Amino acid sequence: MYGNHRFSNTLVLGLAIVVSAPAQQGRGMMGMMGSMKLPDAITSESNPLTPAKINLGRMLFYDARLSRNHDVSCNSCHNLANYGVDGKPVSSGDKGQLGGRNSPTVYNAAGHFVQFWDGRAPNVEEQAKGPVMNPVEMAMSSEAEVVATLRAIPGYRNAFHEAFPDSAEPVTFNNMARAIGAFERKLVTPSRWDRFMSGDQGAITSDEMAGHHQFMQAGCMSCHNGPYIGGQAFQKLGAKKTWPVATDTGRMGVTGNTADRLVFKVPSLRNVEKTGPYFHTGKVATLDEAVRLMGEYQLDRKLDDQQVTQIVAWLKTLTGEIPADYIRQPALPQ
Repeated sequence: MYGNHRFSNTLVLGLAIVVSAPAQQGRGMMGMMGSMKLPDAITSESNPLTPAKINLGRMLFYDARLSRNHDVSCNSCHNLANYGVDGKPVSSGDKGQLGGRNSPTVYNAAGHFVQFWDGRAPNVEEQAKGPVMNPVEMAMSSEAEVVATLRAIPGYRNAFHEAFPDSAEPVTFNNMARAIGAFERKLVTPSRWDRFMSGDQGAITSDEMAGHHQFMQAGCMSCHNGPYIGGQAFQKLGAKKTWPVATDTGRMGVTGNTADRLVFKVPSLRNVEKTGPYFHTGKVATLDEAVRLMGEYQLDRKLDDQQVTQIVAWLKTLTGEIPADYIRQPALPQ
């Protein structure tokens, strides 16, 4: 039904927390934990990482000259100093226009199996092309306009030649996206949970560990697993009880398949403490409320205060370290 895309038959997590039927207590817990540790970088055979390419991508990520009015950059909506988000329900772009969905974090996103809430881009390189051309976001009129802008800046001509030395014409729209993608592939945020999985038993508290047990026993790991604790499947929002706001049809807008109505990519739970407001609408302000909503609409059950508190306590162990040196804003080419 979904072609080559992955779709889990377990219950959804529109934002974040799916809690399905109870799993066997402790079943395979350490094995699953071992598969959850973040890599140092998210590599790609089709876009090998090099220092020159990453440095170019860093400059492009911060450069508002890639927008029509030179006032919106990638960092405007995906603020790297703020866990890769702007903290708004939806972001503002060209001439103050508002986007239609909450802007997800770019941290660890290169490891997701698809990009955007509806999965319309297969990787971060393809994703990087979208906002530049989107009339609501950066609003450049054409790929040719983007390339002409970059070629008019001598410093960029040199930087593209260094990043793509084997290209007859290095300054291209595709190479722009490849450079941004290369930079994003090292935006990883190891956390206390990673330290715990590496053997530091003191990295988390007993209360936080109790939250992990709640998370496991409830079945959340059926959707939120792997090193990114999500980002690896599509799910329907409102599996047990109809979601109250259904104006956004989700992946159906990409595939045209009515079975994809209200289907979204399962988000990663990495840094979820810091990346609210939640869900594709950005209308849920707190993580506690997001957990409760998922219990109600995905499970048709009420999670009690203790369950919510413990799950949220464990989720906070997934808050990682922002790589301050790596994301430091560079001087832009002139």
